[in-house]
Amino acid sequence: MQKKIDIRQLSIEQLTNELSELGEKPFRAKQIYEWLWKKRAVNFDQMTNLSEKLRDKLTEKYAIHAIKLSESQLSNDRTVKNAFELADNAIIEGVLIPTSKRMTACVSVQVGCSLSCAFCATGTLKRVRNLNQDEIFDQVVMINNQAKEKYDIPLSNIVFMGMGEPLLNYQNVIDSIDKITSEKGLGMSPKRITVSTAGIAKMIKKLGDDNVRFNLALSLHAANDEKRNKIMPINESNNLEVLKEAIVYFYLKTNTRLTFEYIIFKDFNDDISDAMELADFCNTVPCKVNIIEYNSIDDGIYQQAEPEKVDAFASYLEKRNIIVNIRRSRGKDIDAACGQLANKNKLSE
Repeated sequence: MQKKIDIRQLSIEQLTNELSELGEKPFRAKQIYEWLWKKRAVNFDQMTNLSEKLRDKLTEKYAIHAIKLSESQLSNDRTVKNAFELADNAIIEGVLIPTSKRMTACVSVQVGCSLSCAFCATGTLKRVRNLNQDEIFDQVVMINNQAKEKYDIPLSNIVFMGMGEPLLNYQNVIDSIDKITSEKGLGMSPKRITVSTAGIAKMIKKLGDDNVRFNLALSLHAANDEKRNKIMPINESNNLEVLKEAIVYFYLKTNTRLTFEYIIFKDFNDDISDAMELADFCNTVPCKVNIIEYNSIDDGIYQQAEPEKVDAFASYLEKRNIIVNIRRSRGKDIDAACGQLANKNKLSE
């Protein structure tokens, strides 16, 4: 039996050619494309403006590999962690984060991760594969539906900060964002989307060359190569000097202010001397800093910094005229907070 073609991997041009081979008019391809990406159909029977005969042809030749919700957990702070099952039975996680001002979806881009950051639960897993554009898109659709059903508020923001490194799945991430932002798709503003990277300098430059319109966040966590090497092995091949060059290039190409993410650990990177190094790094490009409360992943290696040290750290940066936000953890009780995805589910078995 011939394997069915994954129809959502086809461009509109490819789909038009496929439909032509089936003896159909070109406008049918546009109708199907709209059903797939704007109306978010998960099977061909939902495409009610197509004839039953054409729907049968499509069902015979093509597949829509829609992801499925496997499990949801609700946190005390209303955060929702979701386990999604893919067509090959792999499991990924995505999170709905409601606050007073925003309704944010945190989505994954890989099954597992290859970067092995010392503070991240996903980093303890091997990278199995990249997600396709439709698998990333589906997470946004399902979390948006969840936001409307649970809280009667649609998504306002999307962050690519779940499982995996977005810039090591570059094309699928770019293609998914195109579908999310296109009027032929979900129609969200790219300025409501943030892609977070551990720091792949070559691909940061490519984002600049592609003149992307979404926001970029660099997971820095230390502005000192020795410390950053210890917690983020990727720094050995993409050190701070190399990253500086890349983010300057990105900024000059896009004119987009960067965000530096800084998870603050007790007695590791929480000293004023660390803040001084970070402030100096911030002089590289217009930026803001998100100081992120550390969330335990049960290995006991790192601990949460003392609140007074966090406040002193932030105060120093503000005195250096740097925009600072302290991000308090959300969803900790269900292991949905930053760095905890895949910490206590079947992925880690």
